[in-house]
Amino acid sequence: MAEVLIVKSQEEAGEIYARAVVTALARNPQLVLGLATGSTPHAAYQALARRVKEDNLDVSRVQGFALDEYVGLDPEHPESYHSVIFREVVEPVGLNPDLIHVPHSDIDTLPHAGADYDAAIEAACGVDIQILGIGTDGHIGFNEPGSSLASPTRMKTLTEQTRLDNARFFNNDVNQVPMHCITQGVGTIMKAKHLVLLAFGKSKAQAVAASIEGPITAMCPASALQMHPHATFIVDEAAASELKQAEYYQWVAHHKPQWQEL
Repeated sequence: MAEVLIVKSQEEAGEIYARAVVTALARNPQLVLGLATGSTPHAAYQALARRVKEDNLDVSRVQGFALDEYVGLDPEHPESYHSVIFREVVEPVGLNPDLIHVPHSDIDTLPHAGADYDAAIEAACGVDIQILGIGTDGHIGFNEPGSSLASPTRMKTLTEQTRLDNARFFNNDVNQVPMHCITQGVGTIMKAKHLVLLAFGKSKAQAVAASIEGPITAMCPASALQMHPHATFIVDEAAASELKQAEYYQWVAHHKPQWQEL
């Protein structure tokens, strides 16, 4: 069973994520982070940046792999995930830009871009900590409902709902949101050593409940995390509001042995 932590705020969730990264970094200065974009992980990256600065941590050898990228969008476009990762993670945390990887989304490279990206992750000895958000339909990365739970990194066609959800980043104009993306597959994501999924707000409650307590199904890609040996859901009370076993998860967290890491 995945570990479920129910928190009071996004800031508390961010501190838990940052603590996990700092602990792992102490063991391995060449830590490999899986990086998600969007509003959900923002507090986590802010907390990590603070810890790096306050503790004067050396992150010069940390590698990062982005979850996904829009197809056909110029990497210099402010809403490309290349730009977002560098703006919201690399610069604040102080990571080495040369060690940060984003899937190639140029039309000419698409036939082999997914395989190339998975090979690069494997060459880095895999992702140590992968941060994830979750869509209202249970998608992770850009793996929409119906995505194979064994899928590799590949091109996907976005659903209209996902494009509508992301229109807020494109002047609320859905027509500016690309139709396709390249994304780490569920199978690729599941190879990370530790998965940390964050979810906030009532709108995510149904997806969170389906992911943790529902059947494992491609119609809810995040439900695959039930099969992962080290998956952690960090959710606020609103996102946890439809969990049938919420009290038990809180009981477990309260009585967690001190030696047991996140």
